[in-house]
Amino acid sequence: MSKQLFIVALILSFASYQAQEEASPTNTKPKDELNCYNKWAAKFEERGAEEVKDGVYTDVIISVRYKGNATCYSGKVEVIEGKINKFYILLEDGTYEEFKKTWKNNSNKDKRIINGISETMITIHNELVNVLFPSKLKPKKPKPKFAPEPTDD
Repeated sequence: MSKQLFIVALILSFASYQAQEEASPTNTKPKDELNCYNKWAAKFEERGAEEVKDGVYTDVIISVRYKGNATCYSGKVEVIEGKINKFYILLEDGTYEEFKKTWKNNSNKDKRIINGISETMITIHNELVNVLFPSKLKPKKPKPKFAPEPTDD
């Protein structure tokens, strides 16, 4: 009987420890914290983007998001008829590797580029993938110049 009580106590203490760890402020991320995708998306929303024409672009960002976290990679992409065709991750040795995932419901097909960001593609593991074109970001709008204050001349 005492062995059973010991095992139950051990399980309860472990469960309590796990609950404390999950609730710990060091393990929680504020919902309004910006990740690399959110920062870029905000810039595109604020400034807009030039049209992305057909061709190969070697200066894109490939964003992979999962459960609020994002990882952004440098890469290249082929655009055909205004849509994403193939895209590649830039490796540390300067070579490219095709970005191959298993896609949910062919979500990688016929993805248009809207305001400098591709439509979202979804993997079977529910990762959200976008291709961003920072070179197409419109320049920052100049701020208004304030008028001088009157003088006592």
